[in-house]
Order: sequence, then structure tokens, then C-alpha cells
Amino acid sequence: MKYDVLNTKGSGVQSVTKHGVAAGRFTQSNPTSEDFKAIAGSLNMTHPSAKTLDELNRGVAIQTPPNGIRTKLEEAKKANRPLVVKLGFDPTAPDLHLGHAVVLRKMRQFQNAGHKLVVIIGDFTARIGDPTGRNKARPPLSEEAVQENAKTYLDQLSKVLDTDTSRLEVRFNAEWLGKMNFTDVVKLLSKATVAQLLQREDFNKRYANNIPIGMHEMLYPLMQGYDSIAINADIEMGGTDQLFNCLVGRALQEGDGKPGQIVVSMPLLVGLDGKEKMSKSHNNYIGLTEEPNQMYGKAMSIPDHLLPNYLDLATDFSHDTIVDLKEQLGAGTANPMEVKKLIAENIVKQYHDEESAKAAAAFFYNQFQNKAADEKNYESIDASTVFEGETSINLIDLCAKLQPDVSRTQMRRLISSSAVSLNGEKLSDPLQKVECPKEVELKLRIGKRGFFALTTNAK
Repeated sequence: MKYDVLNTKGSGVQSVTKHGVAAGRFTQSNPTSEDFKAIAGSLNMTHPSAKTLDELNRGVAIQTPPNGIRTKLEEAKKANRPLVVKLGFDPTAPDLHLGHAVVLRKMRQFQNAGHKLVVIIGDFTARIGDPTGRNKARPPLSEEAVQENAKTYLDQLSKVLDTDTSRLEVRFNAEWLGKMNFTDVVKLLSKATVAQLLQREDFNKRYANNIPIGMHEMLYPLMQGYDSIAINADIEMGGTDQLFNCLVGRALQEGDGKPGQIVVSMPLLVGLDGKEKMSKSHNNYIGLTEEPNQMYGKAMSIPDHLLPNYLDLATDFSHDTIVDLKEQLGAGTANPMEVKKLIAENIVKQYHDEESAKAAAAFFYNQFQNKAADEKNYESIDASTVFEGETSINLIDLCAKLQPDVSRTQMRRLISSSAVSLNGEKLSDPLQKVECPKEVELKLRIGKRGFFALTTNAK
């Protein structure tokens, strides 16, 4: 399919960005080898085509060793078995977003090719906290928080993966790590040197800047690597930020006399701020379970220079369509706004359905492109649920209650930049008192997408 997008504004192309992570689903019984042989037969896994190999290789940022996917596919063909494709995550936050989906979508391609997915929930390692990308120790989570976050992740997996228990196995690494005694831990530590672990960029930076590194943190990559031994992984998936940890798994397998897994690292998806990788902590994310209108609206705020990256990493357009749209953007013959609409609608369609995607596109047009400020659709809010008996509250407190997902720092920034208005009047003082409405409706606008009508009898 070819899209011709009229140009009203030039746009450049930026090189591919970065991201990745993980998720899982509970299973009561593991699928048998016969189950997977049946799947392999129906999907022709034992005779991978050039098209399948091209699809599995496409979009991969780093493959270690080079041509590892081809090698493993050939090994699987000779052994007449599916590959074991591993993805691990620590349930440190409750929601999945498009950044996680970059890796999950590649996992789905392996799944469609007839291979066995094993998702490892790091319920044990989460009690330590993954130090990846951190300039200080990450606080460990309680067992209760780990289990709650894990369940939330598992419920979201079906947005991307086939969660049928015959095609997806989920394991918790406390199953083997929790059984280790101190002798086992010492033996594991003997497999690596301090010098090797300090090669990790985050450890190296902290060491150079005299920032403490806990011994428990240095155990983390070894424990993640041991997961690969426990499940006999052929391939480990992850983002480029997990490359070191995944390579440790390969080294541990080889040291244990087993074939080393290959490491497939996917690019990191840059968030809506255009600077940092997509993350809930940076509030620059699009969640996989967000409402269609919210998902579409957020996608419309993707910076123009990141459009090629989102075409590659966040859409399921055909390869030819993606190439065509990127060429148009690069040549300046595509209108970035129109490309953005295509991306936004595609994202909503993937995680909801086509009807919701078209409705969200129509809502965006009516709400943000085809109406004056006094014609917008305002969400009706019962003021008593916000003011909670108070006659007045600070503006920043009011905004924070209406949009709890926005950090107070960002909300303060919005107010200070006059991006918040009350009954059409722009406000800039976060501490300004707002009176609880009695008879007159209060219309509050927060940023580009927050429209709220506060009344005493909202329905």
C-alpha cells in the first residue's frame, strides 16, 4: 500500500532510536514438546523461509554474535525442535507502554514462526532492583508490590503476544534463585570478576564518580544470566540497555558446558519529549491500556523528527509502506501532521480495534482542529469529589487531582507557562486559590488535552 501525504511543512529524517523491556502470563501447566512440534509443523518452523528470516532480522539493533538468528534457526531445523526465546522483566512498575512493545512485537514474530516463548518474571531479582541506567541504587520492592505489579503486567500481555499456554510459558525466577544456598551464590560469583562487572557503563560511571555500588547490585547481572541456564535459552531478547546482562547469560551458559544463547537487542524508543527513552518515570509514554482518545492524542504529540522512528518501532504497517513514508518525509514531500495521524490511528488500531481508531481520529479532529475554545467537549466533573469539603484549593492541587498521572513538577511547569486557563483566563500562579463552584460552572483547561467542567451537580 502506498500513502501519498500532501506536504505543507518540510521534515528531516533522524537515525533509529532506542528501547526495550518485558512481561508475562501465569500458566498452570507447561506445554509439552509434542505441543510445540505440532505448532512447528503447522507454521513450517522447521523450514524457515528467507521471508521469515528477513522479518526476524528486520529492526534488530544488535545481534550477538552476528547472524546468530540464522545459526539458531538452522540448529532448530536440524534438531526438529522450536527455539527457546527468553524475555525477562522485573515488575517494578504496573504498566506497559509502547517502549516495552518494541521487544514484545519482535517476540510475537518468533512466536508466529513456531518458536517457544518463555517470559521470566523477576520476582526474586526485583527485590534487589535492576541498576541498569541508574546513577544510584534502585530501592528494592516488597514482595507484595512485586506480585501486584507482576499480575498487572500479565494481564496486559495479550495486547501483543498470543497468551495461549501452548505458545507461551511464564516462569518466576524465585523458582530457582530462591532455592540457592550460600555455597551456590559463591559458586555463581566465581564465574565473573569485579573488573568484568565494572565494564557495565552505569557501574563504571558510578565507580569513576565515587558513587557507591552495592555488592547486591553487582549480583544482578549474574542472577539474570543464571535465568538463561535454568530454562536452556537459545535466544534472549531485550533492549540495547540490557545488552550487558544478556551477554552475561551467554557467558554463564558456555561456562556451564551448554550452547550459549544469542542476544537480540532491539532499539530503545524515545519518548514523547523527544529526548529520553520512553518511561513512565519521565511521563513521556503511551500506555498500552490507555483509552483510545488519550492514546491517539498522545501520539499526535510525537516530535516531527521522531516520526521515522515511530514508523519503524511502533506501527505494524507493511515494510514497503514504512519505507515509502520515510522516503516522503526525507524528501520533504510528506506533511508530518498527516503522517502523524496515520501513526496515531495505527497505534490505536493495534491495541484496541479499527472502529476505536477511527472514532479517536474523529474525536481529535472535532476537539482540537475544528472547534473554538468555547466549543470544546469538556469532561463533566462533580466538584465535591475534587474539593472534598474545602471552599477553595490551590490551582496546582486542583490540576493534580484532575490529572494524577502528570507529575507535580510538570504540572507546575504547565501553570507557570500559562498553559492552564480557567473560564478562558490564563493562569500562571500555581498557588492561586480556586473557589469551589456553587452555581456557576468552572471550565478548566490543562495543557492541550485536558478539558474539565466542574459543577456542584455533575453527572
